[in-house]
Amino acid sequence: MFVEQRMTANPITITSTSTIADASELMRTNKFRRLPVVDGGKLVGLITDRDLREVAPSPATTLSIFELNYLLAKMQIKDIMQKKVITIQADATVEEAALLLYNHRIGGLIVVDAAGAVIGVITETDIFKCFVDIMGLNEGKTRLTIDVTDKIGILNEITEVFSELSINISSMVTYTLPDGKKEMVIRAAIPDTVVLSERLATLGYPINHIVHIG
Repeated sequence: MFVEQRMTANPITITSTSTIADASELMRTNKFRRLPVVDGGKLVGLITDRDLREVAPSPATTLSIFELNYLLAKMQIKDIMQKKVITIQADATVEEAALLLYNHRIGGLIVVDAAGAVIGVITETDIFKCFVDIMGLNEGKTRLTIDVTDKIGILNEITEVFSELSINISSMVTYTLPDGKKEMVIRAAIPDTVVLSERLATLGYPINHIVHIG
């Protein structure tokens, strides 16, 4: 699955000469947490709700409300925006986007085309939704966690059992635990987990957890 399939296309942007008040109003009205800053069709920065909070006046300030409004009306986006923006292209995979978000500890990425123009935004929420869809969590399937070993032919051995029992696999993923052991998670519509468990255990692949999700 690619970023362009999950991003919010044609996002609202703001110019670097816009005021802090303009950005605050846009974010408040549209319930955004970030705004791409675009000048002349090119991405030049990013403004987030955190950036706005950092320049918000302290409750202990001695300035009057009129003075505060005057200062905020004069301060421009370019004065506080993030100039080094992490971006991703639309033809990148969702996995690449998830890794960038994870490695940089950020909540969203600006999607740009080859010319550097902003064409979308993809956020951690979009990634979560993608995960739910890919894993088929809304389909009401049974989730099996199987102890496996790293060897050639394991996938064929396990899927052959499902095939013989006429069980269609919806999704499958293998991962390594902190202690080095490996587990496989399979989601499928399974009418009889007892028979399946016995067959897999005979092959040396015991099921250590079963739950119905969705």
